[in-house]
Amino acid sequence: MKKFGLVWQILIGLILGIAVGAIFYGNPKVAEVLDPIGQIFLHLIKMIVVPIIISTLIVGVAGVGGGKSLGRLGGKTILYFEIVTTVAIIIGLMAANIFQPGAGIDMSQLSQTDISKYVHTTEETQAHGFAETLVNIVPTNIVQSMAKGDNLAIIFFAVMFGLALGQIGERGKPLLHFFELVADTMFKLTNMIMRFAPFGVFALIGVTVSKFGLSSLIPLGKLMILVYLTMIFFIVVVLGLISKWAGINIFRLMVTLKEELLLAYSTSSSETVLPRIMEKLEKMGCPKAIVSFVVPTGYSFNLDGSTLYQALAGIFIAQMYGIDLSIGQQITFMLVLMLTSKGIAGVPGVSFVVLLATLGSVGIPIEGLAFIAGIDRLLDMARTVVNVVGNSVAAIVMSKWEGQFNKEQAKDYLKNPGRPVESN
Repeated sequence: MKKFGLVWQILIGLILGIAVGAIFYGNPKVAEVLDPIGQIFLHLIKMIVVPIIISTLIVGVAGVGGGKSLGRLGGKTILYFEIVTTVAIIIGLMAANIFQPGAGIDMSQLSQTDISKYVHTTEETQAHGFAETLVNIVPTNIVQSMAKGDNLAIIFFAVMFGLALGQIGERGKPLLHFFELVADTMFKLTNMIMRFAPFGVFALIGVTVSKFGLSSLIPLGKLMILVYLTMIFFIVVVLGLISKWAGINIFRLMVTLKEELLLAYSTSSSETVLPRIMEKLEKMGCPKAIVSFVVPTGYSFNLDGSTLYQALAGIFIAQMYGIDLSIGQQITFMLVLMLTSKGIAGVPGVSFVVLLATLGSVGIPIEGLAFIAGIDRLLDMARTVVNVVGNSVAAIVMSKWEGQFNKEQAKDYLKNPGRPVESN
């Protein structure tokens, strides 16, 4: 497969996976054979995420220039995240109200999927409460947090460690150099793992299609089409205008990130492309310190695609049950969604968990989620792409906002993404 670039390899894996899944639809042997391959690939990705977050954040924070500079960057970043995710929620609500995707659906024709594991996760999360969730961001045992993959706790520790390391001055240079080497090594390891990506994509898609089949898309086709079109609108219009303000063409950016976007789409996982996105953003003229802080933080707080989908899916379920939500109820739904989507970031099946925690606030039956769970993987593919593009744009915006974005380097790299460029 060396004749083909990674994009073509992943695309071939995607097409073959769909074909195999469709041919052997309903055959449990497909999952038995392919699922281990897909899981191995996901495990390889999860294996490198924590070391990359820790090493890059420590290096980035230590290079920001002190607690005051980091506080300014952190404040701007959270403000930006909150504004853009709120816009995403509003667009999702508007799309659902205008096009009414849930109206007229005969629920007797829909198959239900077991969502008990998400209900259990939601109950555990709600039992803690929002205040306790904030407390748990501060880890009592960082090794345990790393083992659990608790990204918020890991980010908190890495930021504090980086601040302390930066204050040591010259004596801390050897340790800083160590983490720089760790980050560089992990990026090299990422490139090695990416050679397995086409096989991972083939397996993951093959298993999904063999379980649910292409026919399962027909009853919920209107919802799927609306989700995809709304996601495209959000990228082109909202993120496109933001990118234009920053001096970047959104289409050139997506072409430059085509390998990462296709991989994120195929695997439904933002984690698979975290290292490569950070590497390309640095080559694009964004400072390492800003990229290292904004992108990992955005993976927990800037899930534009997820929040847009949650807003749209919530109204869809209400329409499916014939529930007419007032403007006040929809505003309440939006406000609760703004909180729940941040409070349990990083929880497995986060979009379902967020919806389960939010629907009851305005009287929408949570049982409705069981009807759309079957196509959730296909919807997740779209929202993952939006999340990746949103965080990439966020890093560029923060770099410009801080007056550190190298626009000329960005233009040069976007025109020639294959040519080696020395990152700043």
